[in-house]
Amino acid sequence: MPHSFNRRKFIKASALTGASLAIADSIKAFAPAKKDKVRIGMIGVGLRSHEHMGNFLQREDVEITAIADPQQRSIDEALVVFKQYKRPEPAIYKNGNEDYKNLLKRDDVDAVVICSPWEWHSIQAIDAMNAGKIVGAEVCGAVKLQECWDVVNTSEKTKIPLMMMENVCYRRDVMAVMNMVRKGMFGELIHGQGGYEHDLRGVLFNDGVTAYNSGVEFGKNAYSEAQWRTEHNKNRNGELYPTHGLGPVAVMMDINRGNRMTKLSSIASKAKGLHKYIVEHPKGGENHPNANVVFKCGDIVNTQIQCANGETILLTHDVSSPRPYNLGFRVQGTEGLWQDFGSGGKKQGHIYFQKEMNHSHRWDDTEKWLTEHDHPLWKKYGTQAEGAGHGGMDFFVDHAFIECVKRGTEFPLDVYDYASWYAITPLSEKSIIEGGQVQNIPDFTRGKWKTRKQIFALDDDY
Repeated sequence: MPHSFNRRKFIKASALTGASLAIADSIKAFAPAKKDKVRIGMIGVGLRSHEHMGNFLQREDVEITAIADPQQRSIDEALVVFKQYKRPEPAIYKNGNEDYKNLLKRDDVDAVVICSPWEWHSIQAIDAMNAGKIVGAEVCGAVKLQECWDVVNTSEKTKIPLMMMENVCYRRDVMAVMNMVRKGMFGELIHGQGGYEHDLRGVLFNDGVTAYNSGVEFGKNAYSEAQWRTEHNKNRNGELYPTHGLGPVAVMMDINRGNRMTKLSSIASKAKGLHKYIVEHPKGGENHPNANVVFKCGDIVNTQIQCANGETILLTHDVSSPRPYNLGFRVQGTEGLWQDFGSGGKKQGHIYFQKEMNHSHRWDDTEKWLTEHDHPLWKKYGTQAEGAGHGGMDFFVDHAFIECVKRGTEFPLDVYDYASWYAITPLSEKSIIEGGQVQNIPDFTRGKWKTRKQIFALDDDY
């Protein structure tokens, strides 16, 4: 779906009157009838959607009844997934960017999962909730701060819930560390770090035929994410992709459930990596038209966040430089800390507990600790999650979504997480423009964070 950064018409059309809605229990008031089967509509069926569809199509309690995407190639490739799992073809909506609205009119769609380009997430989520459809939204950051309020206001007005589909919250090592946090092993949490430190140059550019590591085209001459994602790096300077690094730390710190983020400040380095990639690529060079493009987003963007209960969080966005994949997690409390340095393996990290290690000031191997404190969800479903996307994480986020829809229960990652996590992006942009000035983070719960209780992964259910 082609993007547009002019959101004024969208804001005018979708904003709800009044900055505050007096709804006592917010989305908890939503109590649908329990379902034996969940009927899903997929909005945006590019490559990211395939993992979700595969997880859904393996389940007997899920049916994907309709899909929407304006690109024929995306439709064709999505239908291959249906054939792979020997499931009937869905209804197809491909007549332009707005045809998803016809999908939303269907009576055989209970919920939608949105995997569209980032700039469409909030627009389509609002349209879906207004149509009475439960929403699962893929990850990114907001384009404008106002859209975060619009999504919250729409969910509260319609009583339709939204799940923030942040899969890294379900990463095995992350959940083991969260388990240890909840057991009090780290003491009182003081600081957390995370980020998106992932060399995406081969994703942001391609040859228009193959999605990854194939060329230096982007925009209309490219394929898949390079058609739209690279434009954000070209036109924006900020923490463009906050939720992978923020989500797990936010859950451990009970953000929006007894705690909240209050303010942030961001700074950015110079932008060199994407231009260098173009001029040094065999299909690029100094004379390639894209060598003249000026990319706005700094190669490294650091965002520091203050929380209401006194903790700090540091996020790092690093996608334009040569580097191995690592989300840079650090969880630090009054009794110890954990740092990861890999992609999620049990041996890819350092851990230290001062009392258990007799104040040795030496790191210990993480494997024994992560194994001993493996989260009950992974103990129960680890075998079933094998082969699912992103090391099994996608299984768990999709499982939670379906089980909550079936049971009519509250999502573990909800509309307030969506709004507060997405808001980091436009606030970081504003902070960088203002030379690192501190920006206040809105309280999207309107004070309910003080009494809301943590519900994320409390047991081995979902």
